Amino acid sequence: MPSIPDLPGGLTPVYLTSILHEGGCLPTGGSVADVGYEMVGDGTGMSSELARLHLSYDGDRGEAPNTVICKFLPNNETNRVSAMAFHLPEREVRYCAELDPLTDAVTPRTLYTHFDGECFLIVMEDLAAYEVGSQVEGATLRQTELAIDELAKLHSAFWGKVDDLDWVPGIANSYHAEALAGGSAIGWPNMEERFEVPGSVSKHRERFQTAIPALQEERMSAPITLVHGDFRMENVMYGHEPGQHEIVVFDWQGPLKARGMFDVSLFLGQSTKTEVRREHERAILERYLEGLRAGGVTGVGWDFIWEDYQRCMLYNWVYTSVVAGTLDVSNEVAKAWMSKMVSRHATASEDLDVFRFLADYA
Repeated sequence: MPSIPDLPGGLTPVYLTSILHEGGCLPTGGSVADVGYEMVGDGTGMSSELARLHLSYDGDRGEAPNTVICKFLPNNETNRVSAMAFHLPEREVRYCAELDPLTDAVTPRTLYTHFDGECFLIVMEDLAAYEVGSQVEGATLRQTELAIDELAKLHSAFWGKVDDLDWVPGIANSYHAEALAGGSAIGWPNMEERFEVPGSVSKHRERFQTAIPALQEERMSAPITLVHGDFRMENVMYGHEPGQHEIVVFDWQGPLKARGMFDVSLFLGQSTKTEVRREHERAILERYLEGLRAGGVTGVGWDFIWEDYQRCMLYNWVYTSVVAGTLDVSNEVAKAWMSKMVSRHATASEDLDVFRFLADYA
């Protein structure tokens, strides 16, 4: 297995020939003759960078593609340190290699993965013909329904079956939980400086941060499953052409053991258009419950789903304050989607009156 070079400059024809041979998508009688690349997804992801490679070949290329997407650590030092602190590279590489085959949730086809403890590289199929979701624009009803359907597939596949996944951190009692709690304490004041956080939210800051350990324990109590951990519009793609999947989910850097509602409430509260969430909130949650049942999940009813949704909307201020308060916002694209994340989450929290639950965690 070749070592990972400096990226993206190290993506030479010789190196790519070696890893595509190893990944099995390029026959041994073929080689990469030339490569060009362009960076893609500027500002939409904070813990990695993406490059689209344009490849030409000598010899037997078999079914090797003309273009691929390569994913690797960001050059931004702040985001790079954050990614390594949360073990994001290892988690994504292992999800692709070990867990993706166990669920019907659709992800990009992986051609090569490698993590060496300090760097990672994932080479995957190029889905340029798909539409990448936009958190700034927000998810329509149909886009939300498709996203929730994929979550039901993912969650039902691992429902109550995560005890042996030692490398996947829990949302409580783990390095992830400690880093998120600490990150929220640091990030919340920065979030308020960077973005418009209404007083109806900011006034609960101290009580909320005191309650974080108890909130995490609740998110970790049965029934738990495998969650995506960063399920937002920039991490899904929508197909519109014949033969395409209706939706593809990517960016598996943050899988967690937690209650499935973490993903659901994150998407509805931060990515779905506010007017869509307000009008269809209960119907969307009922759709999720039906999807769980179709996947073989039993013993979960509407009352549990509805209350868990609201309590998880409260907990998600940990995620929001860390993302909006500790990651780099010098990129205008990143700042724009974070702004929408904060404003939609604040509105959802007000609509659901989620801070009333804080008394339960005192």
